[in-house]
Amino acid sequence: MYIHPQFDPVAIHLGPFGIHWYGLMYLTGFMAFLWLGKWRITHQAWNEWTLKMLDDALFYGALGVILGGRIGYVTFYQPTYFIQHPIEIFAIWQGGMSFHGGFLGVLAAMTFISRKYDKSWITIMDFLAPLVPIGLGAGRIGNFINGELWGRSTTLPWGMIFPKVDSIPRHPSQLYEFFLEGVVLFLILWIYSQKPRNAGSVSGLFLIFYGTFRFMVEFTREPDSFLGLLQLGMSMGQWLSLPMVLAGIWMVYRSGRTKV
Repeated sequence: MYIHPQFDPVAIHLGPFGIHWYGLMYLTGFMAFLWLGKWRITHQAWNEWTLKMLDDALFYGALGVILGGRIGYVTFYQPTYFIQHPIEIFAIWQGGMSFHGGFLGVLAAMTFISRKYDKSWITIMDFLAPLVPIGLGAGRIGNFINGELWGRSTTLPWGMIFPKVDSIPRHPSQLYEFFLEGVVLFLILWIYSQKPRNAGSVSGLFLIFYGTFRFMVEFTREPDSFLGLLQLGMSMGQWLSLPMVLAGIWMVYRSGRTKV
């Protein structure tokens, strides 16, 4: 049995201000995105990509993550509450972001990039997909440091007590997600994308594996207290992940012969 270390969520204190660990995790994800993207442009056959395109993809993608993540949380998880308290929609510092909403925000942002540079949207997504998992994994480390999104109770030997919740050993589900969504997903996509692939197959693979990993981990993650489990005993995260898996299977099946 382990006990969560109860980290200070503020990594660096600067008088009345502070730099939070979660913000540093976002920064880690953005830096990894740029470094890996530059490597792909330099070492792989992505001559149509420029560093300016990569910078724009990061900037607009970050906006999509933040705006889409918040809108998705408001829409998917607590619509009634935010209808009654609309001003709190803007209180992002209080928490409340949805990965699936952020994902939709990124799709919208990349639609803008594809039109701006007159590039194929699916080719853009194939280029970017392997750059994303490091950021996802970093975000889960941020969740673990903050002691949030804890797991369900467990009797397994690596169960962890989260003192600010209760004294019951729980799954460290944040670490499961870090490993699957961050490490394993990155390795799958990075290795698979080393060779030219049919258009849509890399991004389709991202959808399949992320959705599958998230669906699996949700069985160990404590459901949101204000939602609980939904139809068929599944969580909101599981219901939102199913369309991702189905869309990914369709993309891989339908991927054409055009090499990216």
